[in-house]
Amino acid sequence: MVEIQSGTCGVQNQDQAKQQQEQELKTALSKIKYKFIVMSGKGGVGKTSVSVNLGIALGKRGFKVGIMDVDLHGPDVPRMLGLQGMVSANETQKLEPMRYSDNVKVMSIECLMPNKDDAVIWRGPLKHSAINQFISDVDWGELDFLIVDSPPGTGDEPLSVVQTIPDARPIIVTTPQEVALSDVRKSINFCKKVEKDMFGMIENMSGYVCPHCGKTADLFGSGGGEATAKQFNINFLGKIPFDPNLVKAGDAGSSYQEEFKEAAGAKAFGEIADKLAALVSA
Repeated sequence: MVEIQSGTCGVQNQDQAKQQQEQELKTALSKIKYKFIVMSGKGGVGKTSVSVNLGIALGKRGFKVGIMDVDLHGPDVPRMLGLQGMVSANETQKLEPMRYSDNVKVMSIECLMPNKDDAVIWRGPLKHSAINQFISDVDWGELDFLIVDSPPGTGDEPLSVVQTIPDARPIIVTTPQEVALSDVRKSINFCKKVEKDMFGMIENMSGYVCPHCGKTADLFGSGGGEATAKQFNINFLGKIPFDPNLVKAGDAGSSYQEEFKEAAGAKAFGEIADKLAALVSA
């Protein structure tokens, strides 16, 4: 990755470097068929779990997938996938993203940090530059899907993504309760203001199926996300039930969909992945 340096350089050199990076950005994006930014109005709704599991589900279906973690202050994607170490440059001087599987590649600020617990204390311009470089300076190659996991809210990172990747389509994640839905409506209005066509909404933690009796308990309510999607005329992609095994798998860096493939949650991720996969065959 090109280091962001302080100090002064000639204006001409800066312009040339900027033009070169813009061209590299366009070239990289031209090799990616479909781009999605996974958003949420608030933290704690399982946005990263959704990003990771949709990426895994698409990879299992034979698609080439990139997962780009732009949560610069709280990157969790590598840990959820059990990825360790740091990325390095290849013979073309591009960074090689980490590989979760033959079909799934990953890039995150954590992949560049020797000490994973260091704090990233950056403001807007540095964030924008880093997100730009996550595409232009990374050798993603040919991808069917790029899934961008963004931090909660409507701040620097999601704004930088929609500016850097003009055809990225938002997928909004919410939980059913009203406190989450009131925040998710802010994400919907954000998409409208930046003129982004939303791909759909996912209701996460939608009910808990008891493994003993099979009955469903609505721990966080149910149906609120679906109702909000209908209210705003957004494609509702599906409900993902709450499953403690999903939490355990994420903490352990193991695949929830491999270890608990018969779980309702694993099947729900597969059904949503099939809706994304339909774009390729359309």
